[in-house]
Amino acid sequence: MLQEDASLTAREIAEHVGLTPTPCWRRVQNLEAAGVITKRVALIDPATVNLDVTALVQIRTNNHSAEWLDQFAAAIDTFPEIVEAYRTSGEIDYILRVVVPSIDAYDSFYRRLIEAVDLYDVRTVFVMERMKQTTALPLNYLDA
Repeated sequence: MLQEDASLTAREIAEHVGLTPTPCWRRVQNLEAAGVITKRVALIDPATVNLDVTALVQIRTNNHSAEWLDQFAAAIDTFPEIVEAYRTSGEIDYILRVVVPSIDAYDSFYRRLIEAVDLYDVRTVFVMERMKQTTALPLNYLDA
């Protein structure tokens, strides 16, 4: 329930799951203490804050040293446009999800990125339509 709406009170959760608010609140506190719940945030519609363009940036590098990885990680931390970053297997070494207001803004981002760190190959896929997006993890695997 909290994955769908983190603003729910202990009383509201308790009513739904058939407990009293105090044990419900304790369970939420225990999930936070155990690191299961890592953060509570507000999700913002990108279009309402002028971030209409989403780009998936595929990066390949010829340098797989720890020093290069540290430099790359430090560099991507300086770009607020990068909202997700993954080290991946296969032909692509890294994938970044980047949000910007326009293609021109992406071009500016791209120029700053390649200036900040040495990259072998950068390919960009622009998202035409968001077909599904959720922050809720599937919990049906919890017992597995």
